[in-house]
Amino acid sequence: MIDARLQLALGGGGLDLPEDGLIGVFRPPVDADLDGIDMDRCQILHDFKPFFSAWEDRGYAVAHAPIERFAATIVCLPRAKQEARSLIAQACAFSDGPVVVDGQKTDGIDSIFREMRGRVTVHGPISKAHGKLFWIDAPAADCFADWEAGPVQTDGGFWTAPGVFSADGVDLASALLVDALPDKLGKEVADLGAGWGFLSAHVLTRPEVTSVHMVEAGHMALECARHNVTDDRAKFYWEDATTWQPPHRMDTVVMNPPFHTGRAAEPQIGQAFVAAAARILAPQGHLWMVANRHLPYEVELKKRFAHVEEMGGDARFKLFHATRPSRPRR
Repeated sequence: MIDARLQLALGGGGLDLPEDGLIGVFRPPVDADLDGIDMDRCQILHDFKPFFSAWEDRGYAVAHAPIERFAATIVCLPRAKQEARSLIAQACAFSDGPVVVDGQKTDGIDSIFREMRGRVTVHGPISKAHGKLFWIDAPAADCFADWEAGPVQTDGGFWTAPGVFSADGVDLASALLVDALPDKLGKEVADLGAGWGFLSAHVLTRPEVTSVHMVEAGHMALECARHNVTDDRAKFYWEDATTWQPPHRMDTVVMNPPFHTGRAAEPQIGQAFVAAAARILAPQGHLWMVANRHLPYEVELKKRFAHVEEMGGDARFKLFHATRPSRPRR
């Protein structure tokens, strides 16, 4: 975690942040302690809506992307290397002072450290808790400009971006679900965890569909979806799908829910998606869902729906069709 390393760096480790001006902190863990940085001078940059909201609830100024100059920046590395490089490039482009980089060994901090040291003078590192923190002086504007990456078009014609789920092309599980969807889906459809829009694009091939409500927590993923799904019937929501409040009950929910925010599987995320689907569906609504075969969603599905049917799948993925959602008693 950044907590211990940042305190060591600021407390005699050689890192001196400017006394005035805004400090931009890119993608800090939701439970990180930023003690040593005045909250009033700190802006959190997070494009994942649940973490964005969590930092906002703690009283911090939060934005999904930088829009102003910073006196210094701090980058907490994500797992995807290309995304990590792009964040560093953004931090350099918007910083008038030092750029601090922090991360765990499992997130590739050692290789990033070597790459940056090959280009500029790097100070540190501070090594602790299976990670490193290091920094560079105020960078030249184009110091890491070649690292910045935005949306790109895949061979299949879809727009994706580094760090977005299934950034290299169509996810196999989503493709399996698309093939299993019936011709009739009802008028109002919600795509929970819509990603860059693959499922919604196929739902919109049904002429009787009047609206597809695309709910996605990743801001960049949703921006890609806007490129991929240009049908006027598509509605876009940068929201946590597990707490999203629809304008009215849905006829159908389709979803390929995420199952981790870190490296380990977190089946409770998918279970929360199941509960959300039951909450937003009309009494005769339908859920169509795909999941990794090893994930334990059957109990939650049977708890939330009167009728649950496994529709097959393959060795890696299982498909579910659930109807007659139950409502929690008040």
